Amino acid sequence: MHRLTLLLLLLPQLARAESAEPGVASAAFFQAMLGLALIIALLLLLAFLGRRFLGGKGFGAGGLKLLGGVALGPKERIVLLEAGEHWLVVGIVPGQIRTLHTMPKGELPPGEASAALSFSHWMQQFTEKRPHEN
Repeated sequence: MHRLTLLLLLLPQLARAESAEPGVASAAFFQAMLGLALIIALLLLLAFLGRRFLGGKGFGAGGLKLLGGVALGPKERIVLLEAGEHWLVVGIVPGQIRTLHTMPKGELPPGEASAALSFSHWMQQFTEKRPHEN
């Protein structure tokens, strides 16, 4: 009877000794980290190749190129877009985009900053109020 009682008292200790320790083995952890690193490297490689084959264009860029713009107010803008062989002067307000003028493709000074300044200067001259001649 004493042996049976002793066996029942030691049973939880024997069961604990046979079970594995809680947690994740370090080999499994490193294997999971290696798999994650490989997936991230594959995603970066695919992004690089996609950008290279698209010629640096983002998705949906199409044939439009923004040449410059002028803010008329907090939500109103006029921008100059290049679409193929044409330039479009486009007005943008909340909920609406309208083509204001279309002209053949021309030349702007090199550099994006000077192109934006050139367009801004052109728009200022265009929008200045001139005295009406009667």
